[in-house]
Amino acid sequence: MRVWRYSRWDGSQERFELDADAALDALSELLMEGLDVDEALEWMRRAGFELGGMDFRVMGVEELLDELRERARELFDRFHLEQSTRELAQRLEALLDREERAQRAAHGLESEVLNDFLARRHGEHATLSEAIEAFRDYDFEDAEAGEEFQELLAELDRLRALERFQQRHGSRFRGPEAADYETAQSLREQIEGLQQMAQDLAAGRFEAIPPEQLQEWLSSHGARSLILLRGLEDRLQRAGYLRSDPEGSQLTPRAIRRIGAQALAAVYASLRKGRPGAHETVHAGASIRRADETRPWRFGDPLDLHVVQTLLQALRRPGAALGAAPGRPRVRLEPGDFMVYEADWSSQTTTVLLLDMSWSMSWAGRFPAAKRVALALDQLIRTRFPRDDFFVVGFSTRARELPIRQLPLARWDMGDPFTNLQEGLQLAERLIGRHPCPSPQVLVITDGQPTAYFRDGELRVEWPMGFGGISPHAVAATLKTVRRVTRRGITINTFMLDDAPELVGFVERMTEINKGRAFFTSPSQLGHFLTVDYLAHKRSRRR
Repeated sequence: MRVWRYSRWDGSQERFELDADAALDALSELLMEGLDVDEALEWMRRAGFELGGMDFRVMGVEELLDELRERARELFDRFHLEQSTRELAQRLEALLDREERAQRAAHGLESEVLNDFLARRHGEHATLSEAIEAFRDYDFEDAEAGEEFQELLAELDRLRALERFQQRHGSRFRGPEAADYETAQSLREQIEGLQQMAQDLAAGRFEAIPPEQLQEWLSSHGARSLILLRGLEDRLQRAGYLRSDPEGSQLTPRAIRRIGAQALAAVYASLRKGRPGAHETVHAGASIRRADETRPWRFGDPLDLHVVQTLLQALRRPGAALGAAPGRPRVRLEPGDFMVYEADWSSQTTTVLLLDMSWSMSWAGRFPAAKRVALALDQLIRTRFPRDDFFVVGFSTRARELPIRQLPLARWDMGDPFTNLQEGLQLAERLIGRHPCPSPQVLVITDGQPTAYFRDGELRVEWPMGFGGISPHAVAATLKTVRRVTRRGITINTFMLDDAPELVGFVERMTEINKGRAFFTSPSQLGHFLTVDYLAHKRSRRR
């Protein structure tokens, strides 16, 4: 016979696990802001995070601590402890009264034993526990009083704990209800338990918190959140998204692929909203048939006939039907009847994304947006254009290639305000040279004009000349590199995240030289513009 037993939930009965995909999505949001994996995990524990797939927000340690503080505040506002030891004090006085009468009856008024008793009773005692301790080795004349004293003596350790508690927290209890001794002891245990739980939470010792305390001291939302926080890192590791090494937690290739896929999904989510940005190119390569579109055949086109449309076109022309045996019609076809499939034309490309990593990119969400776009482009190219080559180059005062596996953890160069676009273009030129193609392109994401450059192999930096001014030597050196890159047939498309006149003026000069395109956009629009531009560069309609 099957039996069901029902009991109060204490946090241990229900078995549910953290959604690893949703947790990784929350982690990636922090990685986009420039935190490393361990920093992001710690932030999630402290501040909480959203679980989209579970439609649940995991409360962070700070919110859980607020719940504990609120629970303690409710107790402080309900009780006061002014009379908490009165009952024990009255019991002590009553048994000592009986003992004094017994001593006087047995030994008279001037006996040495009575004097010792009175000295113990009326000595200076700062606390009730000291008054009880004074009679620990006393031999009671009244047997009943002695038995009652032993009961008080057994309570001495708890009494001392309550007295210490009152010294620390008694003034905070200002409520209308007077707590008796046992209530006061219960309050002490609760407050001390709340404090210990708060210390464990603050120190990240989640496993040290007994399950039965979860529902007792936290809301159901808070208790569930703590259980999920306990398993955060372990769940991500078991899902294959994290691994531990001596340098700390690291993303696995599987995690990086998912982060890129999510970044690409976010970009396409904006595309579905119908924003502008379909920028076509004229480069032709291999064709991709459009199954639902046809057009008349033109001389020089491949004879990729749409048979049904071709026959219908012929039948509409007078004199096309010649007649034939029953059930076997004949149609005369002419070149003007031919209908061919419309096609897109694409080519293999090498693309280098130049990502500004100077300090100013940390403002207004610029760098997280740019990094998401880099991850989205990598995912797009690997899944849809696997024959393409794609590289990311970060630049501030110096430029360097950023391996894709390290891109989710890339952060702006804190404290580095200079922008060396010249070296970024030089590095892009070398990468394209090692991976040649008919239509190479460089995508530049920046929020400032050049302020660093090389002359005769020496790095130089140059602040703009006055407010709103330019850095003339840095600009001149960079435009010289633009001319050389242009002669190699490399297209430069620039995405400006600031509309400062000095930046706009520089980009206009660069675009005039290179004949590429320039866009001013915001961080929220950047992914849409850049990804659509990449797709447009990949294909054009053959004419």
